[in-house]
Amino acid sequence: MRATHFVESYFDAWNHRDPQAVAGHLMSTGTYRDIPENVERTQEELTASLRSFFSNYRHRYQLIGELVKGCNTIAFQYEARGSGLTGRKGPPIRYRGAEFITLQGDAAITITDYYEYPAINPVSRRSEAKRRVNRGAKYAKSGLSSEQQLFYSRQLEEIMRSQQTFLRPDLTLPRLAEEIGCSGNHLSQVINSEFGTSFFEYLNQYRIDYAKELLSQNNGQATSILNIAFTVGFNSNSAFYSAFKKRVGITPAQYRQRQLNRRH
Repeated sequence: MRATHFVESYFDAWNHRDPQAVAGHLMSTGTYRDIPENVERTQEELTASLRSFFSNYRHRYQLIGELVKGCNTIAFQYEARGSGLTGRKGPPIRYRGAEFITLQGDAAITITDYYEYPAINPVSRRSEAKRRVNRGAKYAKSGLSSEQQLFYSRQLEEIMRSQQTFLRPDLTLPRLAEEIGCSGNHLSQVINSEFGTSFFEYLNQYRIDYAKELLSQNNGQATSILNIAFTVGFNSNSAFYSAFKKRVGITPAQYRQRQLNRRH
């Protein structure tokens, strides 16, 4: 099944509110990742979840822009419109999302869904829209389409999460861009526009979050902070301390002690 036909069939299943047809686009051993809910579902779990969802909600889904296709990957943006809970009055629901799909043959190994419901605070929504416009204007002449930007951002998240690329101490922007298949300038644009940060800050977010996991382990006291710094990809203890305190607000030693106190 070609990518275009796969996506057409996928949207058709959603719009007919058919849980088995939607989940049928996954391999029997495939995984559906709902990023906002922070859950992963098997084909069977997705079917059960969608039965509940479709019994309460009526949405209409449509493709926005173009498909971005790689060797075994598809990325696209979509818009969902609905009227809230079935049988209840309420304001119309309208939100946008994006999906990154990894294929094997005619079925998906993974479907990763990113979406964001409309902000409740209109001031916050306008502020975020303004920030996106400003970031977009900065790269207006880069030649990178919004679809390509989406595709690269999802590839980036995929290799950071599944391969833990951030642990490599020699990781640079050009090397990471080469793995994703784009230029360093385009990757810098993706990180700035999609995540609102710089390459090093983006990288350090992953490293510090992983360091927090290591510092929270029961045997964390047996591992020196210097070893944890090197483990998560930093080349010096001072750089680790500085990045950790900037993100967490306290030092690694203070963070570990807090976690230890909570267990006693």
